[in-house]
Amino acid sequence: MTRVALYARYSDDKQRDASIEDQFRICREHAQREGWQIVGTYKDAAISGASMILRPGIQALVQDAQAGQFDMVLAEALDRISRDQADVATLFKHLQFAGVPIVTLAEGEITELHVGLKGTMNALFLKDLAAKTRRGLRGRVVEGKSGGGISFGYRVVKQLDARGDLIRGDRDVDEGQAIIVRRIFREFAAGIGPRTIARTLNEEGVPGPGGKPWNDTTIRGHVKRGTGLINNELYIGRLVWNRMRYIKDPRTGKRVSRMNPEAEWVVTEVPALRIIDDELWESAKARQSEIAEKYANVVEAVREHHRNNKLNTARRPKSLLSGLVFCGCCSGPYSLRGAGRFACSNHISKGNCTNKATIRQDELETRVLAGIRNKLMAPEIAADAMRAYAEEMNRLNRERRANSDAWRTELAKVEKDIRGMIEAIKAGMFHESMKGEMTALEARKAELTSLLADVPQDMPDILPAASSIYARKVQELTDALGDPENQQEAADQLRALIDRIVLTPGDTRGEIFATLHGDLRTILEWTARQEGKAGAKRNTPAGETAGVLESVVAGVGFEPTTFRL
Repeated sequence: MTRVALYARYSDDKQRDASIEDQFRICREHAQREGWQIVGTYKDAAISGASMILRPGIQALVQDAQAGQFDMVLAEALDRISRDQADVATLFKHLQFAGVPIVTLAEGEITELHVGLKGTMNALFLKDLAAKTRRGLRGRVVEGKSGGGISFGYRVVKQLDARGDLIRGDRDVDEGQAIIVRRIFREFAAGIGPRTIARTLNEEGVPGPGGKPWNDTTIRGHVKRGTGLINNELYIGRLVWNRMRYIKDPRTGKRVSRMNPEAEWVVTEVPALRIIDDELWESAKARQSEIAEKYANVVEAVREHHRNNKLNTARRPKSLLSGLVFCGCCSGPYSLRGAGRFACSNHISKGNCTNKATIRQDELETRVLAGIRNKLMAPEIAADAMRAYAEEMNRLNRERRANSDAWRTELAKVEKDIRGMIEAIKAGMFHESMKGEMTALEARKAELTSLLADVPQDMPDILPAASSIYARKVQELTDALGDPENQQEAADQLRALIDRIVLTPGDTRGEIFATLHGDLRTILEWTARQEGKAGAKRNTPAGETAGVLESVVAGVGFEPTTFRL
């Protein structure tokens, strides 16, 4: 019996969840009429048909097809799978390689002709739909209505037309939020920084756009792109639309923004929506220009410093631990602030974290290095890890051997049955039922052959002690951190050994606890690589120990190691 997988999708969150069930229902009815067995269903809800890269349902479908879990894919129509011509062709190739045809209720079995013609038609449909949508939005903007989204300071107005239909796009000023908008503009024009403004609003419990906490970027935004509260021209009664366009990156399927030429912008005067006067707006713009000029001077000074310092030609982290330190209270990042001190970014930028504790950069690095040397990479921990690995590998080896022996025994029996049936046919003994039996035997033979071909090699049952390797490599890494010529390479290796560092304030003033999260598997991999490099430098194959370590890291992941610094 043909095994069938069903696929369904709807692309708009305005559609009903029942849309998918409706697609499944008519597909099930068709499969029942054809006598097909449904072995799986795959779906993607509220995900656009323009790209299948980010769709978990379609990705799972391809993986299961390659694993031989079904013989056919059934969908309502080709555009339910994807409207992107390249995606349709790619999916068709993957399923064709797996020997799984695509059948739809609308088109029948999909061929290269469908992929070419229907894919082109679907792509043109998307382009036409986008053009019509933009034309409709443009008409609304020209009338002074919203072209999409609602800015902070405004609220949606719901009213009906003469026919009783809902009029969309109307809005008016929300006086409660408008007071906050005017306050932000006044404080910014007076010289108060966006970060301080955001922290104050959060401390007062004032909800930001969308009910989220205020952030400095929410206020300052990007001048040229017109993002951020102080760049929103709607506050002076000017609606600007089509400043940006959004396209999908074919590598990731995610939307990225692009600036449109200013000649393509659509500007409409909407004086009824004005919140601030021209004088306050110009004061804020003047303050913004001062900040931009100061920033440009700083950037130029930094660039000049980098041009004169050859060591800075390569991109590198600001510090040894940049990007690895996090707050134990809010889980946000800790970053370097001021004169070489790590501080919670959420506490500094937003004020929505109570963690005021800071720590000097050199003190934290010293504590981390000591912790890695004495705890995370201690020889006794390595020995324990290797013992745990040996026990796990021995167990897996026993399972592999048991499974492979059973498969070989069954394969020999299947081959014997096939030979017996062939001999019977040669002797003139043929029944219609033998055809189905032979097909099943051949399929099982192919499956067993594939399983045996994929059985991994046994890992070594006996593992040498790794403590001596650990001790030597840790000492070499420590020495390299103090050597100017090898310092950067050693720092990169060290960062690779750390998952994250969590800082939590203590009960007494100035006390801060640091907890390092590392991964023993990563350390084993690092040790194996270092030993392999040493063998290469000696112009000899990596020794027995290095070979075993490389086998160690290939199949085992250890639980993350966590300890107080």
